[in-house]
Amino acid sequence: MRTVGVEEELLLVDSESGRPRSVAARTLQYAEETAKPAEPANGAEPAAPDDAPGGSLEHELQQQQIETDTIPHTDMVALGDGVRAWREYAITAARRAGARVIASGTSPLPVGAAIVGKPRYLKMVEHFGLTTTEQLTGACHVHVSIESDEEGVGVLDRIRGWLSVLLALSANSPFWQGEDTKYASFRSQAIVRWPTAGPTEVFGSAEAYHELVSSMIASGAILDEGMVYFDARLSHHYPTVEIRVADVCPDAADTVLIAALCRALVDTAAAEWREGEGPPAISVSMLRLMSWQAGRFGIEGDLIDPRTFKPRAAREVVADLIEHVRAALRDNGDEARVEEQVDRIFTRGNGAMRQRAVLEKTGQLSDVVADLATATAGLDA
Repeated sequence: MRTVGVEEELLLVDSESGRPRSVAARTLQYAEETAKPAEPANGAEPAAPDDAPGGSLEHELQQQQIETDTIPHTDMVALGDGVRAWREYAITAARRAGARVIASGTSPLPVGAAIVGKPRYLKMVEHFGLTTTEQLTGACHVHVSIESDEEGVGVLDRIRGWLSVLLALSANSPFWQGEDTKYASFRSQAIVRWPTAGPTEVFGSAEAYHELVSSMIASGAILDEGMVYFDARLSHHYPTVEIRVADVCPDAADTVLIAALCRALVDTAAAEWREGEGPPAISVSMLRLMSWQAGRFGIEGDLIDPRTFKPRAAREVVADLIEHVRAALRDNGDEARVEEQVDRIFTRGNGAMRQRAVLEKTGQLSDVVADLATATAGLDA
């Protein structure tokens, strides 16, 4: 069974005002003074070795943000426990720095730049200007193990049409600089300002993939391989496919849902690749439209059907995704969990709907932030 690991980009906000607060360095210092969480194993899953990848709390680009990284898991219950354990670790450290932690794709309240002073980040500011200084977004990156780069590229070529559905389910960034953007995921709009961000063409082989990445770096337009911000890519750290399209979710159970769907997509695509089934013929232009639609409306409107390219109700397209990966979900023991969590999202809404509901009720974006902090900590169940 394939392993899955999750990276979550989390915002640090002032405990009283809710505005982003530049205390990442202090938060990480306090975190170092306590033991890292021991991610619990579940059932027959063995404990991860000390040298396993993942298991970290680190800086991100801005001082108002940190990133958690779970170890790889095969069991989704254990993965959820790991996500919650790392959130709690971050929350405890941030509290000592006078901050709270929220899982949101963007800050609901206005924020200014506070770039971490690493040479690479400062070089990014010089090279990309406002795109760098305004980059304060929170994504959920899911790593799914692969057997080889060839298998990984076979997967990348065959999951392209379904990634926008993951974005719609996870959409959790309706506000930007204190204003309602009318998007369910404005993070998905902010991220495409980077020259490598967004959907990709069919690569066809690992050699073609690596040649393209090498050419992009050689062009001088990007600094290094870490700046290949495709919606899904081969990880340059781990033997994984890294699916990067989702917003970070306030409810850890939604994070697990996205992770389970990502693994099922990888399993399904890998099987198609092994059987010689070609990738769907979808242009990058159409993929961009599909992503835009998902980011604009989330699950509240139509999505673009990845097979017909016509608008259809989000609930129907999500149901098609589940049907597409059902065999893999069943083999992994995730079928019932995924269906139950999808039903929950369509009943109570995704993160963007939750944020807007709080604002409608109270009229205060600071209350939206406070609610996100409660949900991130798992205290609203």
